[in-house]
Amino acid sequence: MSGLFTRARLIGLAFAAFLFVIDQAVKSYVIETLNLRQVRNIELLPFFDLTYVENRGISLGMLQAHTMEMRWLLVGLTALIALVVLVWMMRERLLGDILGLALILGGALGNIRDRYTLGYVIDYADLHIGEIRPFMIFNIADAAITIGVVIILARSLLMREKDENAEPGAAPNADGATVQAEK
Repeated sequence: MSGLFTRARLIGLAFAAFLFVIDQAVKSYVIETLNLRQVRNIELLPFFDLTYVENRGISLGMLQAHTMEMRWLLVGLTALIALVVLVWMMRERLLGDILGLALILGGALGNIRDRYTLGYVIDYADLHIGEIRPFMIFNIADAAITIGVVIILARSLLMREKDENAEPGAAPNADGATVQAEK
């Protein structure tokens, strides 16, 4: 398959869509089925609780949207970032890079939908060690974005070395595998 929609890119788009659906389904489950909005906290394990939080900001609580203008500014800003990630993903060839970007895209879409429909992002995953909380309360979308960023950073640092050591004339094919160019 050649062109814009290579096999690897279609896999990436499907993975992003799958993450979006899973994120929204879990949020719906914890809010509607478990009634977390009213209960506020459900202790599951000694190190993990479900805790209801309305996150009106972005990462680490920055840029809090306390007004309608700020809410729509955050929706627009995150939508623009998601669009940039989508364009970047559609330019990549290697499945590993595409999957990292798909994690970011799927997570961003899940949080954008929350902010668009509710005015805030629903967070519920509370990982802790006793009273110590190494992470802020998060959701599947947040975890996907974080893992995607780590993958992209790791691949960019580790893959650059391999690209510099590649044989002259070697080029990636449509699925991202390196093949020797014909002489």
